[in-house]
Amino acid sequence: MPATDLTPPPRPSRPAARLAAVQALYQRDMSGAPVPDLLREFHEHRLGREIEGDALADADVDLFDEIVSGVALNAAEYDQVIQAALAAGWTIERLDRPMLQILRCGTYELAERKRTPKGAIISEYVDVAKAFYESPEPGFANGVLDTIAKTLRG
Repeated sequence: MPATDLTPPPRPSRPAARLAAVQALYQRDMSGAPVPDLLREFHEHRLGREIEGDALADADVDLFDEIVSGVALNAAEYDQVIQAALAAGWTIERLDRPMLQILRCGTYELAERKRTPKGAIISEYVDVAKAFYESPEPGFANGVLDTIAKTLRG
């Protein structure tokens, strides 16, 4: 039996789930789609699919669902936490929509997923920011999420 037959299947990707959650919440922000419809669309047409010839990583669907549902349910609460972490003179309204979703998702995880190390959460959302932006926005996301982590986790 070839050794490749003994290789376990790849684990669902948490980074892919986080990126997809930000995309889904951005789409919800733009369209107002109900969360169940949004989850169904992503399950059926996006997660682990091929788009424009590029195979997407097989996302951790449970994590994706948890983040999207949790952020949608408590966005106003997370917005208050984000606003408190912004530098003087900044308002949450000044953030563009993708950055707001990145910060909401990161705040959700820092608040609700206490078993996940804060450094891992921050690092992964900085990587998500890099998928949307060049410098300096990923550094901005890092700074805000670090401030939020100190507030929520000490």
